[in-house]
Amino acid sequence: MQKQDIYDIFCSVSNRNEMIKLMNELLTKSEISDLTLRWNLLCMLNEGLSQREIAAKLGVSLCKITRGAKILKDDKGVVKKIFDQSNR
Repeated sequence: MQKQDIYDIFCSVSNRNEMIKLMNELLTKSEISDLTLRWNLLCMLNEGLSQREIAAKLGVSLCKITRGAKILKDDKGVVKKIFDQSNR
């Protein structure tokens, strides 16, 4: 199995409850927590909070937040597209 196969598996799941179950089966609680943290800091950046504010609120390093800021600067990125669509 290759990475592409895993992407295909995730794309094939269209039911929210099945996705929750799949994520809980594949990922540890810590991995889900890390993913949730990453999404939360992306949301906070998108809302306009400064990197220092986010670091203080979430207790994370500025390096982790800087990575998120780079993701949001990519006009062709999927995360940017998701936020742009939700801001309409």
